[in-house]
Amino acid sequence: MIEGRNENDGRETLPEVVYSRDVDAGPLDVVAVGAHPDDVEIACGGTLAKLAKQGYRVGIVDLTDGEPTPGSRGPEQRLYEARRAAEVLQAVVRVVLPLPNRRLFDSFESRVALATQFRRYRPRLVIGLGAGTPMASPDHEQAQRITEAAVFYSRLTKWDDYFTGLPVHAIGAYLHCYLSLRQLAPPTSGGIVVDISDVIETKLEAIRCYASQFPPEKAHYFDRFRAYAQQQGMAAGFAAGEVLGQPNTWGTRDLMKLVFG
Repeated sequence: MIEGRNENDGRETLPEVVYSRDVDAGPLDVVAVGAHPDDVEIACGGTLAKLAKQGYRVGIVDLTDGEPTPGSRGPEQRLYEARRAAEVLQAVVRVVLPLPNRRLFDSFESRVALATQFRRYRPRLVIGLGAGTPMASPDHEQAQRITEAAVFYSRLTKWDDYFTGLPVHAIGAYLHCYLSLRQLAPPTSGGIVVDISDVIETKLEAIRCYASQFPPEKAHYFDRFRAYAQQQGMAAGFAAGEVLGQPNTWGTRDLMKLVFG
């Protein structure tokens, strides 16, 4: 737990771990990173629910608590919503870092804060936001830069002083997810579609946990979430899907296994 005051805005700092259903939460198979609680649910909540259903150990890291925000009563409500959403997705652990919403920047401190979580939970795969969101929060683009840097920092040796003795950890793979509901296609030149046909309702239920962000007057957003998932899924022959981008080129030694699973 982190206690005390956040020197950036005078508010009480948040506890790092806001939800855990496992006393020994690490290591994890997958960690998804968002700028604010609800980013991950919208961008790749179906993928996380699918992975959890398949038996993989999934974690979530939010870089900020998303506060202040117009429809919320305060940080306590957002933390409650984040906990409920983590339960719906069957995440093993959820961490909310005390970095400042609306003033999130790619800095050395933010990189170390996230890399510390990677070293602590030791994921095989990291999924992070893959692009900015024009006309929406610039925190999303900053989160992409922080995540990419933290993936690198996690494996650096001879830097123990910055990571409280946590051992180095090399992350095996890194993928992008997208908050691109106002674009015709995700901003990726190469990607894969994850079949979320059997967990689309779980994804929507997790998003509905954020009553502060989606009150009744914003109910129409759920039609958009569903339609977007259907569009992305149908492009790959599924009833619903989510696109994950590949920032690095992938190859295969077994083409038939890759093509036919």
